Amino acid sequence: MFDLDRWDEIFETIRKNKLRTFLTGLSVASGIFILVVLLGIGEGMRNGISREFEEDASNLIYVWPGVTSKEYKGLNPGRRIQMKNEDYNQILLLYGDKLDKTAATFQNWGMVLNYGKESGSYDVRGTFPAYQVLESISLTAGRFLDLNDLNNSEKNMVIGHRIKLDLFKDEDPIGKIVQVSGVNFKVVGVYTDKGGEREETRAVIPMTTAQRAFGGSNNVDRLYLTLDPEEDFDKAVAASTQFSAELDEFLKSRHTVAPDDNSAIHINNSLENAKRFYTLMDMIKYFFWGVGICTIIAGVVGVSNIMLIIVKERTREIGVRKALGAQPLSIIGMILHESIFVTAIAGFLGLIFSLTLLEFIGPMIETQYIYNPTVNFTVAINTVVILVIAGAIAGFFPAWRAARIKPIIALRDE
Repeated sequence: MFDLDRWDEIFETIRKNKLRTFLTGLSVASGIFILVVLLGIGEGMRNGISREFEEDASNLIYVWPGVTSKEYKGLNPGRRIQMKNEDYNQILLLYGDKLDKTAATFQNWGMVLNYGKESGSYDVRGTFPAYQVLESISLTAGRFLDLNDLNNSEKNMVIGHRIKLDLFKDEDPIGKIVQVSGVNFKVVGVYTDKGGEREETRAVIPMTTAQRAFGGSNNVDRLYLTLDPEEDFDKAVAASTQFSAELDEFLKSRHTVAPDDNSAIHINNSLENAKRFYTLMDMIKYFFWGVGICTIIAGVVGVSNIMLIIVKERTREIGVRKALGAQPLSIIGMILHESIFVTAIAGFLGLIFSLTLLEFIGPMIETQYIYNPTVNFTVAINTVVILVIAGAIAGFFPAWRAARIKPIIALRDE
């Protein structure tokens, strides 16, 4: 029930103690502000990490060879491992029922591409049609490689956006001929990559063409594999981890590598990396909540102290009320009402200011690991609940003390 007299009392108390009320409210508003901003930064870090993983297929397993570091079965350490087409084919044969998308690459670094009077040094990568999905490549013109290009060793090429700008300027490159080490390739597509300009300085050609035209024989430099989707993230991580272990064992066996030699075969599992990062993000989020809650507690303690002072100042008034028949619950309600009001108003101001800051400044923040820090509606509702609870806690103990004052003692108070 709305009690006008009680509201008059609250506003009268605030008017008499403007500075005290302002400083008390400032401590609560600061706590809420810090909590919301920290949570926004935590969400921005999660967005930034998610964007990093969007550069490639989310469940990508990436394999590349290294150099042996241990003697094994009479073979000296220091052997450079070279994967072959047969490795790729055997993986498809053994694990084809588990695999979703697959590709291999044969890489040629620093190849000179010529078009008219323009030329530049770029990475030319032979690969398979599925490479587009595995590397999250987006076409801006033309098409990507297809099975016909692969099967017939066609001299077709898809170039990155940076190459298009360097060699063709404003000219449409589709259908034009680019020369690579004396071999003519027709440009059939142009792509962009979320990984940035570095990823767009590559030209992609059919794997079979790259191996024949540039002395690759049947060599393979990289393997890209994704597994069939699972029901949830944890199951996907478990399946991916198990497959990575099986793949590591298989490749080491084929290339006569010691089982505990971690330098010969390198396997990067993006799901395992994602799980580690997301676990770290959750820990940071909990830490931010802890810091914010502690700051709010500091504000609540300030409010509680102020309410104790108010109870002390109004001891005689409380005694008169009780002598006239006021019930303890009404005394508690009076103190709680004021405490919750001051805390809620100050907290809402801190909440609104922090949300406004994130709304206008957040989209401008775009670093490698922080992107668009925001706070969702659920978090805002939880913050409101915290405000109400904080106000009630801040006022409860002073209110309980006020309710226990004996009228005869309160009336003697000076």
